[in-house]
Amino acid sequence: MPAPGSTARTRGRRIPENSVTETAALHQVLDAGLVAHLAVVDEAGQPYVLPVAYARRGEQVLFHGSTGSRLFRGLAAGQPTCLTVTLLDGLVLARSAFESSMNYRSAMVLGVATQLHGDDELDALACITEHLLPGRWLECRHPSAKERAATLTLALDLNECSVKIRTGAPDDDPADLLDPVFSQIWAGEVPLQSMFADPIADENTPTEINVPEYITKWRRP
Repeated sequence: MPAPGSTARTRGRRIPENSVTETAALHQVLDAGLVAHLAVVDEAGQPYVLPVAYARRGEQVLFHGSTGSRLFRGLAAGQPTCLTVTLLDGLVLARSAFESSMNYRSAMVLGVATQLHGDDELDALACITEHLLPGRWLECRHPSAKERAATLTLALDLNECSVKIRTGAPDDDPADLLDPVFSQIWAGEVPLQSMFADPIADENTPTEINVPEYITKWRRP
């Protein structure tokens, strides 16, 4: 598989020092995220960006939508797309507004999606469920024939990708570090953490049923 950032369309030009070319980094970003954003252009040329649940399976990104969606039907028919995942890890406060930034991990995937069918589609749905809800596929009811008929499942190969990661402290303008006023401003990082709160049972769950152990183990990377 080509390394991230190895094509003309994915080579980092803006702040190239944040570009990462290791495939392992691409996998780590995709595996840590829960929501991707998918670019779609309709038949009239109107662009849309759709939030989608997804999962990585090997060297593919899997996602699904409704068979009634004209936008997803366009993707299944071979429309080129761009899928992105961004993880915000913190805010970076510099001594100037211009140099203030964010610490983040992001991945971009370009290509043409392929519609999945049969057992391959069912495996993809299991992968998406397990990525979002680890342990749930073994316990919950699997999709019925009617539900699968209403679902369009797609795979996007990781053949053309890019990864950018920013970490660390602000990169201040050297003049601000010497300025008698601005040099006295607090600067640094404010980390941002995402976590699961305590599960809340719905009104139809019998009171004697405890939260499954696999749910209590969920952690955000």
